[in-house]
Amino acid sequence: MNWITTLFLSALFINLFIEVWLNIKNQFHIGKNRNQVPEDFSQTVSLEAHQKAADYSRAKLQLGRLGLFYDAAILWLMTLGGGFQSIYSAWLQSGLENIWLEVGFLLSTLWILSILHLPFTLLSTFKIEAEYGFNKTTPMKFISDLFKQWVLILVIGLPLIWVILSIMTQFIDQAWWFYTWVVWMSFQLIIMWAYPKWIAPIFNKFTPLEDEEMKRRITNLLERTGFESNGIFVMDGSSRSGHGNAYFTGMGKNKRIVFFDTLLESLTPEEVEAVLAHELGHFKHGHIRKRLIEGTAYSLIGLALLGWLIQLPEFYSGLGMVSQSPAIALLLFMTAIPVMFFFLGPIGAFKSRKHEFEADAFAAQHVGAEHLISALLKMYRDNASTLTPDPLFSAYHDSHPPAKIRIDHLKSLAKQNKTSE
Repeated sequence: MNWITTLFLSALFINLFIEVWLNIKNQFHIGKNRNQVPEDFSQTVSLEAHQKAADYSRAKLQLGRLGLFYDAAILWLMTLGGGFQSIYSAWLQSGLENIWLEVGFLLSTLWILSILHLPFTLLSTFKIEAEYGFNKTTPMKFISDLFKQWVLILVIGLPLIWVILSIMTQFIDQAWWFYTWVVWMSFQLIIMWAYPKWIAPIFNKFTPLEDEEMKRRITNLLERTGFESNGIFVMDGSSRSGHGNAYFTGMGKNKRIVFFDTLLESLTPEEVEAVLAHELGHFKHGHIRKRLIEGTAYSLIGLALLGWLIQLPEFYSGLGMVSQSPAIALLLFMTAIPVMFFFLGPIGAFKSRKHEFEADAFAAQHVGAEHLISALLKMYRDNASTLTPDPLFSAYHDSHPPAKIRIDHLKSLAKQNKTSE
């Protein structure tokens, strides 16, 4: 057993153990607090809604726990079990030109992996989400969305993969990883720019916001905070799910503000303004820019690491491959190597929670903490978000602070604002 195999298996089993332990711990913690609404939420969330959220969270955790074992087994079978090698050997019999053989192998393998994970998507959508009243997707719409995704992968992904594999083949003895990084980052920026106008409408309908009072509030908020956008849109989120949300998308002059129609139905104009102010806080604190810069740096470091690994025979053999090629190296880098860096996840979650606190503070400053508190309480209730997650599970995984900690933070900001007036 070479050192790559040892490192991979150690990381795989350590990560699986931690994830399963935290999953079970969180399920028990939520169950223990199922029969009593936390005091801070008792005026907004009924016991029935609280118990629904607890049961919904526990159902997702149970499915997620099964998924953890399933994902680990699939990854082991595809690598050390010889799955990837079998697919590559089949492509070797095709007689295709080398570059198209590589492209075909990579695309087909990614497609097979998506098919293997489809049962869990179906269970989540048509069992758990449907059971708790959130799923609005019909089987035909699900199939249609899946078909559109695969077509997009072919239309967008095939040329990108061809370019990257061509670079890896032609500059294998040089700094191919740097040229690949330039191509990848350029692609990312183009997709960020194009997504709001050209890609998102393939799956959802976006209509300009018509509520005049809400438009006035939002326009005034944008003017006060110096933010420019290319429009305020309502997305037909209710056509697929009962969950509500809001987000910014795009870059440069192609930025859009998007509200789910389900969110607008449950919040007052003041609360919608507060939710938007929170999202604006992410931009004003530079969180989007920082994440983009970090992602750029991580991509460069990762590709440089692959540039070293691709030269090592034990990189391939240690992950179950007899053959060696740029496509194989890229596939192993996308599927097996991330497991070895699982410890970076909690660091990212911690930074994300810090950003959420900063965005909340921005919203409290510009529209008042009270409206954001009431909006969050409704969103917790309507989305069946658990109010009592296990603290350790939350610290390890959650990108947002737990409900009580977040509300307490906003209440302290409200007191500070009143004191300063």
